[in-house]
Amino acid sequence: MKLIFKIAKSELRNLFYSPIAWFLTVAFLVECAITYTKVLNQLASQQEMGGMGLQYMHQLTQGVFTNPYQGLFPSIMQNLYLYIPLLTMGLISREINGGTISLLYSSPVKVREIVFGKYLAMMIYSFVLLVVIGIFMMAGVFDIKSADYGMLLAAALGFYLLLCAYSAIGLFMSSLTSYQIVAAVSTFVMIGILSYIGTLWQSIDFVRDLTYFLSLSGRTNHMLGGLITTKDVIYFLVIVYIFLGLTIYKLQSGRETKTWFISAGRYVAIVVSALVIGYVTSRPALIGYWDTTANQDNTLTPNAQKIVKELGDDKLEVTAYSNFLDSYYWFGMPEARNEYLERWEDYLRFKPDIEFHFVNYYDMPYALSYNFFEGYKGKTIKQIAEQRAKGEDLSMSMFETPEQIQKEVDLKPEGNRFVMKLTYKGRSTYLRVFNDQIVWPLESEVSAAFKRLLNANMPKIAFVTGDGERKTSKKGDREYKTVASEKTFRYALINQGFDVDTISLSTQDIPGDIKALVIADPQTELSTTALQKIQAYIAKGGNLLIAGEPGRQQMLNPLLKTLGVQMNNGMLVQKSDDFAPTLVLPHLTKDGIGLAKLLNKPSVDTLPVTMNGVSGLTYRDTNGFTVKQLLLTKPGPVSNTMRRNPDLDLVNKPDVDPNAVRGGMAVVSFGGGMVTASPVRMGVKGAKSTLTPANTSKEIFTTTVALTRQVNGKEQRIIVSGDADFLSNTELVRYSPQVANFYFSTAIFNWLDYGQYPVDTSRPDAKDNRVTVSTDHVGFLKIIYIYVIPGLILIFGAIFLIRRKRK
Repeated sequence: MKLIFKIAKSELRNLFYSPIAWFLTVAFLVECAITYTKVLNQLASQQEMGGMGLQYMHQLTQGVFTNPYQGLFPSIMQNLYLYIPLLTMGLISREINGGTISLLYSSPVKVREIVFGKYLAMMIYSFVLLVVIGIFMMAGVFDIKSADYGMLLAAALGFYLLLCAYSAIGLFMSSLTSYQIVAAVSTFVMIGILSYIGTLWQSIDFVRDLTYFLSLSGRTNHMLGGLITTKDVIYFLVIVYIFLGLTIYKLQSGRETKTWFISAGRYVAIVVSALVIGYVTSRPALIGYWDTTANQDNTLTPNAQKIVKELGDDKLEVTAYSNFLDSYYWFGMPEARNEYLERWEDYLRFKPDIEFHFVNYYDMPYALSYNFFEGYKGKTIKQIAEQRAKGEDLSMSMFETPEQIQKEVDLKPEGNRFVMKLTYKGRSTYLRVFNDQIVWPLESEVSAAFKRLLNANMPKIAFVTGDGERKTSKKGDREYKTVASEKTFRYALINQGFDVDTISLSTQDIPGDIKALVIADPQTELSTTALQKIQAYIAKGGNLLIAGEPGRQQMLNPLLKTLGVQMNNGMLVQKSDDFAPTLVLPHLTKDGIGLAKLLNKPSVDTLPVTMNGVSGLTYRDTNGFTVKQLLLTKPGPVSNTMRRNPDLDLVNKPDVDPNAVRGGMAVVSFGGGMVTASPVRMGVKGAKSTLTPANTSKEIFTTTVALTRQVNGKEQRIIVSGDADFLSNTELVRYSPQVANFYFSTAIFNWLDYGQYPVDTSRPDAKDNRVTVSTDHVGFLKIIYIYVIPGLILIFGAIFLIRRKRK
């Protein structure tokens, strides 16, 4: 052991007696300083400007240090391969070129002591680089409010392990040649091979697992995110083991004479034993995890963990069905298999025995939003699939035909798009991808799918039909398919754990097992029978959502009267330079934000809810109900100036300009302020109107309220809205993400379901949401980090080298 330390000490002397070590240290320090101060200055500038940008300042530790696009660690680590080969290229090649290797061979020093000693020297120098980056880690602790220490330490570990792996590779390459430049270039090449190998032979399952394990690419991602896993740590240890072992046997071959197959057998034994260790330790059941982040960001939330644990030891199968002609087919291709499994790693951590199956097929892609055959004139589905497979160099044998897949499973209700079928104890459900920026299902959607497997009795939302109410199966602008049953919409009820049903009150009774009843914009007066059924449902304590529209107040007011709520005559209008005056933008009240946790977020709680045609509400406490305001207009730009024209049938009249009327209300354009309109046939061709300017109203209008009372030992919950469009297909997606419509819609049904669904997978807000420095102070730090400290190191290094040369 003493010899190892002596060799390491000697190697460090050689390293620091040359300018290269000093130069690389200074270059590394300057690169770190430039990256750190650049990101810090951006955050300080954003903080000083204030405004809406402050809402997006969160998890700043990640933003400064581990963000994959501009963070300090990723920026530095992508250039590490430029530093290490310059240091390792002479470790052994210098001995070979100078002839001193013969002296080492003839000395009593063992080969492994030589290798370990030189590698120890590189580990110490790697630690010096870690200390350099540690300067900025310590600075970050002071410059970022409530910095996440755990994430920084995990990132530092990943950084150091990567340096050690590069050093081992460089040491081996240095043993292969007497030319230092060749050794450096060979190190570059080997690092490139190990980074690229994870993309080779991905269609063969067993080989894919091995090559993926050997791949350097992205190996530190978990640690940069604050998650330390035994799989990743062992990987770096295995890489060091391989290249140090190969180096020892390479040098040993110069000391002794062995037949070629014995020498080759040694090398093969090193590689094979390393692959076995890597393959075994990467099995899900054998992986250990340590989430070092402050908010446990890399770990399933407690509610999600609880649901996974409820699955127990029973078998859970996940079968991915990938339609080659669908836009999301890539998720199921063999080349994306490891990436796909990584998306499930959070769940494998708590249930490692999940079985995965993959089925690739081709069939008509019903979910596409365009005519699929437009670009393939005169071709059949099979011919199109063959043409595309040839273009991607794929064999048609890997795809099941439409006839084969249809015998196995009917995926037409899923649009023949990429979908995962979950099977557990004879029950099955589908887990979908979505048409948004995230695409992949998050904890809430996966947890809802697991609950379906555990419990067949999911909460049911019943939508009333038969009197012109909004439909849950139609894609029209006014309908409710998006919020209720659109499978490609993440926040649809069916994707968040609810079952959706429709009932006609003229022929059906209200089921006793529903969680809530929805009455959305009836266009004819409710019959006596329907009213009686609804009132009986309310008397029993049933939860309810009632949404009306201006011009049809009389359809719902008789029912609302029993609740102490009334829709006011007329329609609210709001002055706007950008939108029609009928588009009113009420904001959430404190009670509205309290409906669900997802609304109580800085980037959400200030967003408005779009209501395109809305009546104000008046209310009073009655029949034991407590009424709370959920949405209020802001004082000033809103006025209730429109009155209904009872003589005009705006729904069926063919000569009505649809852009000038809405929901039975005449709509006018505003010039300079609020106006009132006389009850004439506005919007009808040839009609005339008299407009009288009015003063801007300072009144605040209520557009949505919540009612609660105790019935039969539980809290009854009812929501009443003066607008039904805020849940419509158009309004849920038209202005997103500038409005809170889909957040608010999700919160409503979560509240009606007593918070059970959607499953609460929210996390505490990150505390590292501000920097403690100003832009002026960052300018001072730039001088210190970029000029002063590197200058001092250069001066010290120059003095050290000059004195050494004189001696």
